[in-house]
Amino acid sequence: MRVRPSLPVAVWMAVAASVGLAACATSPDPKAAGGSAARGHVIPVAASINAWGSVAAQLGGDLVSVTSIITNPATDPHDYEPTPTDGRTVADARLAIENGVGYDSWFSRAVAANPDPDRAVVDVGRLVGVPADANPHRWYSPADVVRVADAVTAELKRLDPDHAASFDSRRSAFATTGLAGYQRLVADIRERYAGVPVGASESLFVPMSDALGLRLVTPPAFLRAISEGTDPSAADKATIDAQIAGREIEVYVFDSQNSTPDVAAQVEAAKAAGIPVVAITETLSPASARFQDWQSAQLTALQAALARATGR
Repeated sequence: MRVRPSLPVAVWMAVAASVGLAACATSPDPKAAGGSAARGHVIPVAASINAWGSVAAQLGGDLVSVTSIITNPATDPHDYEPTPTDGRTVADARLAIENGVGYDSWFSRAVAANPDPDRAVVDVGRLVGVPADANPHRWYSPADVVRVADAVTAELKRLDPDHAASFDSRRSAFATTGLAGYQRLVADIRERYAGVPVGASESLFVPMSDALGLRLVTPPAFLRAISEGTDPSAADKATIDAQIAGREIEVYVFDSQNSTPDVAAQVEAAKAAGIPVVAITETLSPASARFQDWQSAQLTALQAALARATGR
């Protein structure tokens, strides 16, 4: 995660004021029970990033209305600054999905600014049990995606028990059909390329690398420094330069939404050395893609790069 600067007081005051107004406009009827069905409308869902928003939209179908706040694949989400409109989105949500692990602390502050005992909150980091200083990119972990899908389905059923069977059906379809191609790619790459040495630009790729069984040889401190926006050490940069020059890695994977001068230099060096380079993003690309289609496209590109590099 990148340590983000605090927002100016005036910005947070605007967000809080917007949230307060939204709370007045959407205060639930204390006599109404049973979630969205009792209120006569679909369940409003707010997700901090569109990776989780896409999952929720597929699990809820026409029984939910999902708004993802961070959606631009050309923007580094670590640097995102919330707006008053974002505050209203969170205030109106019956289900709020935050990544946690320090990645989107602005989202949890927006939730806290408008407390609602009837709102369901899924904090992914807490759900999967990673510590506060762990790798925040949980949507790059196939196992964590499954756990989040289960948690979101459970909360939707709690909010709208009248449609529990529909939510269960969608969860089953998401597992057996929606994620099938994505999970098959993960299994195929792991079976064929486990142990192959690769490099990466930052910690975004670490959970997927682990799932694929690849041997990520980039110094962990470098991966974390780039993710957090701090300066990597000269020793780590020298190690990576040597890995590239000596062709000690088969593929170099970089986050195109977080490219620093050091990373740009490594990308060019890898290309010059004939090492295949694969770009990945932190948010859906294109923004209209489904989670599994976006991830499958990246995995397909990685699989092709590994085949080209290893000859198998």
